[in-house]
Amino acid sequence: MNSADLGRRVGVPSTALFTDQYELTMVQAALKAGTAGRRSVFEAFTRRLPEGRRYGVVAGTGRVLDAVENFHFDDEMLAFLRDQRVVDAATVDWLADYRFGGDIWGYPEGEVYFPGSPLLRVEGSFAECVLLETVILSILNHDSAIAAAASRMSAAAGGRRLIEMGARRTHELSAVAASRAAYIGGFHTTSDLAAGFRYNIPTVGTSAHAFTLLHDSERDAFRAQVDSLGRGTTLLVDTYDVTEAVRTAVEIAGPELGAVRIDSGDLLLVAHRVRQQLDELGATETGIVVTSDLDEYAIASLAAAPVDAYGVGTQLVTGSGHPTCSMVYKLVARAESADPGEPLRPVAKKSLGAKSSRGGRKWAARRPDAHGVAEAEVIGTGDVPADLADHQLQVELVRGGEVVAREPLEAARDRHVAARAGLPMSAMQLSRGEPVLPTEYV
Repeated sequence: MNSADLGRRVGVPSTALFTDQYELTMVQAALKAGTAGRRSVFEAFTRRLPEGRRYGVVAGTGRVLDAVENFHFDDEMLAFLRDQRVVDAATVDWLADYRFGGDIWGYPEGEVYFPGSPLLRVEGSFAECVLLETVILSILNHDSAIAAAASRMSAAAGGRRLIEMGARRTHELSAVAASRAAYIGGFHTTSDLAAGFRYNIPTVGTSAHAFTLLHDSERDAFRAQVDSLGRGTTLLVDTYDVTEAVRTAVEIAGPELGAVRIDSGDLLLVAHRVRQQLDELGATETGIVVTSDLDEYAIASLAAAPVDAYGVGTQLVTGSGHPTCSMVYKLVARAESADPGEPLRPVAKKSLGAKSSRGGRKWAARRPDAHGVAEAEVIGTGDVPADLADHQLQVELVRGGEVVAREPLEAARDRHVAARAGLPMSAMQLSRGEPVLPTEYV
């Protein structure tokens, strides 16, 4: 397995300041109180799915592992904390030596999840675990939101190819993470070269309307593109008149023309007309790619159209209306000391309303029915029941501060296909509904 299979991690900067100030001030106060070293268990989970969603998708785990590995304070960062009096001198000295040395377990990337699922369990001293809260949540909340949207779009596409093309609709760094998450969720390619370089995701791209407008005629533009990129290229045919553009495209490229792209108009109607025209011109193998502010509902509405691929941008990289998963990171158990033999006791937030949490170091399993289809997400503390032992969901990710579970992105992508296939068929419905599996606490 080469480095490209796992994603290029060279030159990754420190992630230590991707955090909120109160993480550091908590450490300062705990150091002074003598409680910073208490053995602790934190868990990341969500209390509910976004409204109407039937399942969530775990994405960002690989990026979390990189973030944990690169969470350290360099001299310039320490000087900033000291000069701005963010924390006192004793805490700065403690941070200078910081490296996470604990253990992390979690749902593997690409797996699905439900309300209460303990997606990530972080164990170590209070101080070393609490520092990771913000960076872990920022990654998981963003990436899982994109992956969930991508999964819904993939289900709606019914096997047709999906192109991620949202880089211009979000922050430049978020675009790379979004491409990665979309690939896990079922997209096939990306237009973002940074994502292709970093994560080895297949990249695609040909031309925009500006290229056609640059030339004296549409024919000149098509000729230039075909001469440069070959007959298998995709020609954009809606700059002027679609019917005339399709005719010109086939005249220039011949029946070997790879595809035409439609970016405006009534896509269902135009796609049918273009397919008929292509077939009449002998270009029966030429594909049709549609773009133009698509989401899962628009994709589903085109199921009967002769479309071969969908290009999706804005709606994908914004989570199709749900740009975050509302995940939280809570202390659920802690000991009275740093002694590994000291027993953990459950702790939990007892807020009014819906913001309370459940204490205890949790395991999770997905119980299948007699046909092997998932019927419940089961979460508990203590011993795992014998009948659920082979259905546990959490895997070891970090042991003693060392990452032990890096994997190719393809593994997460394949895992998602399998996880989604194991859900009841109603999980694929786009209509609003409750989570497809109930969460049971034992």
